[in-house]
Amino acid sequence: MPEDYYQMLGVSKDASLQEIKKAYRKLAVKYHPDKNPGNKEAEEKFKQISDAYQVLSDEEKRAAYDRYGHAAFQAGGMGGPSGAAGGGMGGFRDASDVFREFFGSMGGGMGGFESFFGGMGGGSYEEHSDPNEPQRGSDLRMELSITLEEAAKGVEKTIRYSRLAVCKTCGGFGTADKSSKKTCPTCKGSGHVMTSSGFMRFSQTCPKCGGKGYVIEKPCQTCGGTGLVKEKAETVIKIPAGVYTGSRLRKSGAGNAGENGGEAGDLYVVIEVLENDVFERDGDDLRFDMPIKFTLAALGGSVEVKTLTGKVSLKIPAGTQTGTVFRLKGHGMPKLRGGGNGDEYVKVHVEVPKNMTSEQKSKLEDFAKACGDDADKEPSFFSRAKKFFS
Repeated sequence: MPEDYYQMLGVSKDASLQEIKKAYRKLAVKYHPDKNPGNKEAEEKFKQISDAYQVLSDEEKRAAYDRYGHAAFQAGGMGGPSGAAGGGMGGFRDASDVFREFFGSMGGGMGGFESFFGGMGGGSYEEHSDPNEPQRGSDLRMELSITLEEAAKGVEKTIRYSRLAVCKTCGGFGTADKSSKKTCPTCKGSGHVMTSSGFMRFSQTCPKCGGKGYVIEKPCQTCGGTGLVKEKAETVIKIPAGVYTGSRLRKSGAGNAGENGGEAGDLYVVIEVLENDVFERDGDDLRFDMPIKFTLAALGGSVEVKTLTGKVSLKIPAGTQTGTVFRLKGHGMPKLRGGGNGDEYVKVHVEVPKNMTSEQKSKLEDFAKACGDDADKEPSFFSRAKKFFS
């Protein structure tokens, strides 16, 4: 005995039309063949709930079902589900047609038919726009290398590249004369043809016109019928200060030209900031390794330090050791979204002289004695220095 339509949709017999639609929507998406490829049980379930929805969503059919049950749709009755023979109601439609009509009529409020299957790969119910409508041109992408100094200051770069432009000979129509552009006889201008497999219908690109919806009897000799030609282009890109490697800049309308009068695509420029011989970038901060003299580290003093904007004075305290890091606030990279600059961190390395004169060595020995260094004791400053110098 066939399952009750109300039970099939999971609604009560006094359910409103909205409740019936809501139940069908949920089940149709769950059991749709595109979501369950090769699953015969799901395919049959999808067909059954579509039959149930056709009956319960129609006031006259629902009244007949409530009075006579499934017998109302047997041969000689009101018309059988899924195309069975019948009388006055003219038969029921395919489950695929019910699904397509239901989701296609929902509009923006529910996300529309395409929102359920755009990206599932099935393509069974894909809706297509008019191929003769204006089509936006495709975007282009290119990479551009700049120096760290350019990234710090911001710079303008002139870029030369190739793109597709509207053919000047035919004005983008692709024809030697407008009369040679004809509606495709195979797809009737839709750009797609339908094929069937069981109760499922599939949309495919028209093999005759390649999806354009028209054929050209006399193509333009300049563009070969495409309406587009390759050209050399040039544009100026403004690169803001603080950009990173991977930053993407957009030049609106600098991409490939559109078809049928559609707007051009955009040009996206991906930035690569080259490595610097002096500075290492760390986010918005810069790091710099700087050697200092042995005497400066011992006695203290000032030294000039490189930055991206010039040299600044850095105070070195007496007794500074190798590996000490000093911070120069605000001397790093500009912050891309504003808010000042990062910092520069200077790591010092104390250079011990390798070659000393006799006088220098004598004074260093005197200094070691004044510090109380003794060869019989633990290795001291002098002995460590002597070992380092040898």
